[in-house]
Amino acid sequence: MATRSIALTLAALVAAMTCRAQDATQTVVVTGRAAPTLGVAGFDDVPLSRAPFSATTLGADALGAGGIGQLAQAARLDAGLSDAYNSEGYWSNFTIRGFTLDPRANYRRDGLPINAETALWLGNKQALEVLKGASGLQAGTSVPGGLVNLLVKRPQATRVRSATLDVQGAGTAGAAVDLGDRAGEDGAFGWRLNASHERLDPMLRDARGTRSGAAAAFDWRVAPGRLLEAEFEINRQSQPSQAAFSLLGATVPDAHTIDPRLNLNNQPWSLPVVFGGRTASLRYTQLLAADVQLKVHAMTQHLRTDDRIAFPFGCSAEGAFDRYCSDGSFDFYDFRSEGERRRSDALDVGVSGSIAAHRYALGVLAARQRTLNPLQAFNFVGTGTLDGLSVVPVDPTLTTPNADRHERSLELYLRDRWMLMPQWSLWLGARHTQLRRSSDPKDGNPATTYEQTFITPWLALSHQLSDALTAYASWGQGIESAVTPNLPIYQSPGQALPALKSRQLEAGLKADGRDVDWSVVAFDISRPATTDAGAPLLSRTIDGEQRHRGVEAAAAWRAGAWSLQGSATALRARREGAGDASVDGQRPPNVPERSLRAQVTYQVPEWPGARLGATLTHEGSRTVLPDSGTPTIGAWTRVDLSLRIDQRLADATTLTWQLGVDNVADRRAWKEAPFQFDHAYLFPLAPRTWRAGVQASF
Repeated sequence: MATRSIALTLAALVAAMTCRAQDATQTVVVTGRAAPTLGVAGFDDVPLSRAPFSATTLGADALGAGGIGQLAQAARLDAGLSDAYNSEGYWSNFTIRGFTLDPRANYRRDGLPINAETALWLGNKQALEVLKGASGLQAGTSVPGGLVNLLVKRPQATRVRSATLDVQGAGTAGAAVDLGDRAGEDGAFGWRLNASHERLDPMLRDARGTRSGAAAAFDWRVAPGRLLEAEFEINRQSQPSQAAFSLLGATVPDAHTIDPRLNLNNQPWSLPVVFGGRTASLRYTQLLAADVQLKVHAMTQHLRTDDRIAFPFGCSAEGAFDRYCSDGSFDFYDFRSEGERRRSDALDVGVSGSIAAHRYALGVLAARQRTLNPLQAFNFVGTGTLDGLSVVPVDPTLTTPNADRHERSLELYLRDRWMLMPQWSLWLGARHTQLRRSSDPKDGNPATTYEQTFITPWLALSHQLSDALTAYASWGQGIESAVTPNLPIYQSPGQALPALKSRQLEAGLKADGRDVDWSVVAFDISRPATTDAGAPLLSRTIDGEQRHRGVEAAAAWRAGAWSLQGSATALRARREGAGDASVDGQRPPNVPERSLRAQVTYQVPEWPGARLGATLTHEGSRTVLPDSGTPTIGAWTRVDLSLRIDQRLADATTLTWQLGVDNVADRRAWKEAPFQFDHAYLFPLAPRTWRAGVQASF
């Protein structure tokens, strides 16, 4: 009934606006925008330099120059992104503002929700958008750190022809093509094709694999003011994943004594993790009047995963199951979860336009996710050692059930930018969410189902201090939906907790100048924390909050042959108000208090078309265990160098040559320390890695 009433309301609004606009001139703009914007935030008609939120867009040029071949590597380019269990051969994830993103809730593809529990293919992506902070206005449920949105390559106004060859690491090699054009009267039909294949052989040992993908995108200018777009992609990655190191008893091992090329997942029976994905979308845009637009956007995503690893986990000899033994040994498990299936579907219907001093958008998003998990193997097979020389027997017996999950949501959203006067704007927004989730543990216990309804408001005020300077302040809420684990060790297993409501205050100053762009943003986020307590049965309850406060700064400067851009984050993340006083004031694990990124480019005057580049990445220390200030891993800094040469040939072909070396000083350090699956892990910084490539554009 709720869906039907919302649809009828939208239909009535569309009809009224259509009657009002029969004689209006109708034009759909399909060319690129002049100034950077952020579509996932919902205000894509406003340049980022004047928008009242903190965000960044990483375009194709930045991704290509940085040698970004997988999503996790994007953390090199922005201080707001940090690693969160980014294992070679596995799916990628980040923390933003100290909060680990939920791969089922904090990722978008062209603005629609997707499941990121897969190796997301970048071969047909033109940019990554990163929205920082509480995202209750943009998402029904999400972790308050922010959203990551992948933008798909679409047909352009002009022809696209390029082919690329790349090599890097110990033997990784890949080829890709990007083709596009327009056809028909006045270019009414557009198409774009992307395909790539890579042989994966990184510096990490025992991690050889393959990655490939193909995608097509089409558009049709049906009539003036009407645009129909369709696209699909298929991709597959097969590669053994990286097994992490861990604490040795209470000690963090010295990163200088650990070979970062060593992969503990090196048993003779180790199998690759295989990710397969199929995604398709259809989008229709129509101008109902000169200032009123209707957009209908649907997408479906189908994923299949075979997750397999020789898994180091805990130390039963010392009764410690969150770390390895003090002598460097650990328990080895044969883990297999083959045939995992995930499906996500979304439909967004929205209207945007202008009325008097208001620029508004309203619509409805219906989404569903389904996860089918097979019977798993998680079998103890022996003891391993930190030198990677132990050989243990195989045991693929399927003994462990895993829950199937289903989720449906219906979200009604409203956004409004109200021009109070030429220099002042009031930004208003709210999202009403109806959520229904169910979980079937398949272990003999009954399935659980719960429903929640909530509203997440957002408010901002901005002031244009000058043509180039904008100040703003905002307040917003976000929601997470938590459930007591459906396990016999808990009281009330499967019971839903009250919706976890996070709150954010943010204030910023942004400048958009001819030679220098910069921004400074301060934020304060509070998020309810949960804890398990009680005996003999555990009880999961809300216990105090996580409070993350910080400052972000970014700048881009251009002068002659030089260009410099960088970003920095200073973060104070603490636990507050916990029932256990010893927990108060503790830092969460794997969250650096300082992050810095800087990229410098120099165009060589004596060598036309040549550019030298250097990238600096710095991250501060991190704690390893939850609710404990010790132990920690140290801060680290790495430098990457690059050379790019654009060579124009007589037949209008341009060759772009690239040579780069990552971690040029071969710095040894612990890159991150995620606490996942109730276990402390340590991932080393990748060793020095060379890369080279050439792209022909014609």
